[in-house]
Amino acid sequence: MLQLVIPAVVDNYWDEDKEEFIDVTKAKAATIHLEHSLVSLSKWESIWHKSFFSKEEKTPEEIMSYIKCMTLDKNVDSQIYDRITKENITEIMDYINNPMTATTFPKEKKQSINNERITNELIYYWMVSLNIPVEFEKWHINRLLTLIRVCEVKNAPSKKRSKADIMRSNAATNAARRKMWNTRG
Repeated sequence: MLQLVIPAVVDNYWDEDKEEFIDVTKAKAATIHLEHSLVSLSKWESIWHKSFFSKEEKTPEEIMSYIKCMTLDKNVDSQIYDRITKENITEIMDYINNPMTATTFPKEKKQSINNERITNELIYYWMVSLNIPVEFEKWHINRLLTLIRVCEVKNAPSKKRSKADIMRSNAATNAARRKMWNTRG
């Protein structure tokens, strides 16, 4: 969850009697809580009728709409969203792009090109097919997608290695051992 502090709006004016500037708070600082989750994606996709993960650039209106969909707090004054700063947007984008996990995957030699459009329904399908509890829909989406991938990898049948691959691996192991023990055979 991201806790976002929206700054107060302060205006100053000149007080002629005191001959000084006076700061007047027009709007207090506010804090909102955001979650980049499958629930947020579902809300956003139901509004815009397109995949959140599409490669096309999102408009400022779509980005602001997603921020509203991410908001966990109830009854947030709409004026608060008007006061979101560039720094707030940067903080939100950093949060959205954060992997939220230490799990990494090795780069595969052959990567099939999958043009399947990823939508919230497809992610829910993956969760159901992999027996991932629906409560995980509130997880950060990157963490959930990593869990889905881990489940797929662990459930996949082990890959058969070719004889040539096994022989190369054994030759490399033997060469390393010969070098380590300073032997010839």
